[in-house]
Amino acid sequence: MPKPLPIQFQATNLDALASEKGRIAVLADVGLPTSPGFRRLDRLTKGALSRAFGSEAFSKLKPGEALDLAFPPGLEAEAVQLVRLPKKADLAEARKAGAAIGRAHGTAGSLVLAEAHARAADIAFGLALRAYDFDSHKTGDRKVPGPVTLMAANPEAVAKAAAPMAAVAEGVFFTRDLVNEPANVLTTHDFAARLAAMQEIGLDVEILEEEDLTKLGMFALLGVGQGSESPSKVVVMQWHGGKKGDAPFALIGKGVVFDTGGISIKPAAGMEEMTMDMGGAGVVAGVMRTLALRKAKANVVGLVGLVENMPDGRAQRPGDVVKSMKGDTIEVINTDAEGRLVLADVLWYAQERFKPTGMIDLATLTGAIIIALGHENTGVFSNNDELCNAFLAAAKAEGEGAWRMPMGDAYDAKLKSRIADMMNVGGRDGGAITAAQFLQRFVKPEVPWCHLDIAGTALLKSDATLAPKGASGWGVMALDRLIRDRFEK
Repeated sequence: MPKPLPIQFQATNLDALASEKGRIAVLADVGLPTSPGFRRLDRLTKGALSRAFGSEAFSKLKPGEALDLAFPPGLEAEAVQLVRLPKKADLAEARKAGAAIGRAHGTAGSLVLAEAHARAADIAFGLALRAYDFDSHKTGDRKVPGPVTLMAANPEAVAKAAAPMAAVAEGVFFTRDLVNEPANVLTTHDFAARLAAMQEIGLDVEILEEEDLTKLGMFALLGVGQGSESPSKVVVMQWHGGKKGDAPFALIGKGVVFDTGGISIKPAAGMEEMTMDMGGAGVVAGVMRTLALRKAKANVVGLVGLVENMPDGRAQRPGDVVKSMKGDTIEVINTDAEGRLVLADVLWYAQERFKPTGMIDLATLTGAIIIALGHENTGVFSNNDELCNAFLAAAKAEGEGAWRMPMGDAYDAKLKSRIADMMNVGGRDGGAITAAQFLQRFVKPEVPWCHLDIAGTALLKSDATLAPKGASGWGVMALDRLIRDRFEK
């Protein structure tokens, strides 16, 4: 499985530029003096770099974008990439610049002349994120990415600043790998095994099997998976990095490894994308991996409900009534509204067992949130302004789109059932909101809680700045930032 490209940080050595065989990236900006590295490359290429620097094409670039000079004269390099980046670039611009380098990175390797730029570590982070490629199931000759060397005036300081970012990048990659995997590979068994393997990096991992879930009374979750050959599971991952005995913060993820819709079967067109319906669990796993790798000074527990929603003679039917672990009964109007049934039981279990200081759940829950917000923003629902605002601030700082959505009693009334305590759907209008209202019934009033509907942001339809088409890993950066800001300062 792919991991972030290892980046070597070295002191700037301009004498090595002429013999570099891969790609060379150099930073510059309109109206500012060029760097020593730029001037050295310009001399070697007999002025080709300065001509590009003074061109209209370069002046039209936005910060973080790049211009390529292929097979430049006077160099052995296959290309020089002229990256526009202000000396006082912000975090987003620096990551975008790194992503421009990462997007073009190939088998010959890349040399990045960051020199004295203050955002060198962020450039490296953007490069690592964008160079991701999921090719585990392709045959033939594998294209192995070449090495990456980042030259800086203070390589030790840059390497130190980049180390926690490398842990975040690995968490993002872990999430992307999980979401990109086909469902015949990422069964509930395989998913649980991959999470159990993280015991090697210091997480305490526990797998609850169907027998355990039955004893706990998780019949809402079990009902979703009863039509599948893959057994339902709940995986609990604990990171004990904070003060001993302090209650943890909880992350809860929906892990439907494939969603046919069950008896309320989905249309065939586009159903292949339902391998990503475990995206919430994937993000939780990626965050927990990040926390362990960077030795976060916080107590955090991640819980994921792993199920497969299949049509079968044993499958749950529309009209069935199930009892949740909380004890409430639910009339299943639509078996394709299964994620909220999974989350209901895992949310309640998290509160009963861990008494968390707060909870955030993530789920590819509704198509309605895509209609509302497109693929640019995750829908955020909350019962607590402080936690919600802290998360929104963290998401904004990391450049991950998020937008708070309303909640209220009027929406809650739409879930009233004739024969049970509630229905699992409230109609087409306000569908993402009624889904959140359903989940709130399984959150104790005193527990700060956010629900993140990532249906529009978990899978990219086209290339983005920091990720290629496919799984985005959205949420790992924002949640890691939230935990750092909220518990580690």
